[in-house]
Amino acid sequence: MKPTGITRKVDDLGRIVLPIELRRSLNVAERDELMIWMENDRIILQKFEPVCIFCKSPRNLVDFCQKSVCRECVKKLTGL
Repeated sequence: MKPTGITRKVDDLGRIVLPIELRRSLNVAERDELMIWMENDRIILQKFEPVCIFCKSPRNLVDFCQKSVCRECVKKLTGL
């Protein structure tokens, strides 16, 4: 992990602004979802990329009951 030299303050609501340089380099756009977790004493942010809940494929996804399922797994599940 390399430091960027950029610092940001946390506002009254606990928010921070991600610098445009980071958003551009990581291809993070407005309204993109980020996963947040802790590792030891660090907060980790990662762009959320949906995948099929069965085969983990990121392609041809459809939503079913608020879950992502690829069309291939839908075919297998429906027996078509």
